[in-house]
Amino acid sequence: MTYTAEHSEEQPAQQGLRERRALAHRKAERVLSRAGFQSTLRERLAVLQEAAPGVHDLDEPADVYGDGVVEALERRVAGLLGTEAAAFFPTGTMAQQVALRCWAGRTGDPTVALHALSHPEVWERGAFGAVSGLRTVRVTREPRLPTAEEIRAFDEPFGALMLELPLRDAGFVLPTWEELTDVVEAARERDAVVHFDGARLWETTQHFGRSLSEIADLADSVYVSFYKSLDGFGGAALAGPKTLVAEAKAWRHRYGGTVFQQFPTALSALVGLDRELPRLPEYVTHARVVAAALREGFAGTDVPWARVHPEVPHTHQFQVWLPYEADVAAEAAVAQAQETSTMLFAGAWDRGGPGLSFTEVTVRAAGLSWTADDVRAAAADFAARAPGGR
Repeated sequence: MTYTAEHSEEQPAQQGLRERRALAHRKAERVLSRAGFQSTLRERLAVLQEAAPGVHDLDEPADVYGDGVVEALERRVAGLLGTEAAAFFPTGTMAQQVALRCWAGRTGDPTVALHALSHPEVWERGAFGAVSGLRTVRVTREPRLPTAEEIRAFDEPFGALMLELPLRDAGFVLPTWEELTDVVEAARERDAVVHFDGARLWETTQHFGRSLSEIADLADSVYVSFYKSLDGFGGAALAGPKTLVAEAKAWRHRYGGTVFQQFPTALSALVGLDRELPRLPEYVTHARVVAAALREGFAGTDVPWARVHPEVPHTHQFQVWLPYEADVAAEAAVAQAQETSTMLFAGAWDRGGPGLSFTEVTVRAAGLSWTADDVRAAAADFAARAPGGR
């Protein structure tokens, strides 16, 4: 979908379209989001050079195998999430495998219950089983989080329940706070531990109406990403009890994740916590304005139908579905950017069925200047470039 690292098996035509889309996005004057990973190396380094002195003492020795600035980042994350400790990992894939491997050793059950659309099931090539000796069972395939009833009625035992918050491949959806607490309670009734795949947990506070620490307190362990929402260079953290984190660091070493020096990534994460984290509620609020305006904009065109999902976004990201093949919608998006310097849909378009496609929309700082009228006008212009448009 949006992140190019997840598209290593693209066909040449798809790759060419992706490159044209990326170039159009860079040249566009108006976009809803400009993520850091889409910048040049020079631009990335310039941002870090400007901001790093404000988040950490640059005169202290550089980190070596996880000390120094890496430890400072770990303490910061533990403080934000209200956990006893946290461990830095180079990737979320590694962090979650380690977390669930540790829990399997403690519960004596290597079975992990999760959603069929969760990241490990869709994007990680069966890594839980192939690398970590874990077994996954899918609680549901419905495009929503599992319910408490489904957890209680599931017909196999499991040692851990993993919940992705938000569930990206279902449209960045979240349960209500009451539904989430009920699901956690249902897992506890089965003597299972609860792990939150919180790659995008940072932006859930607006929807839940709770602080990060209140949300994290529901789980036994939590993983968070530093690049998806916070615009860091990469990296992740696993947060939870001290004993779990200590064991996780031992496994991090075994998995090859105790990297010699990580200060650029750690510093960029600290910058993200200072700069982006406080702005996420504003992004979520404006995403709801953008979503409503998109519906209104398409309603006034000859496009047969258009769907924004969720209708009211749960985070600052959501899906848009249209009755076109993916390459048709993608060409219309690129053409709009090239001819108007406005790019309404910067993400990839994925096939959702015959004559049906969807894309992900993200609202960040660059999108805050868009009014509802701007969005409606851009939607009408996009529709005019698609088949049957006017």
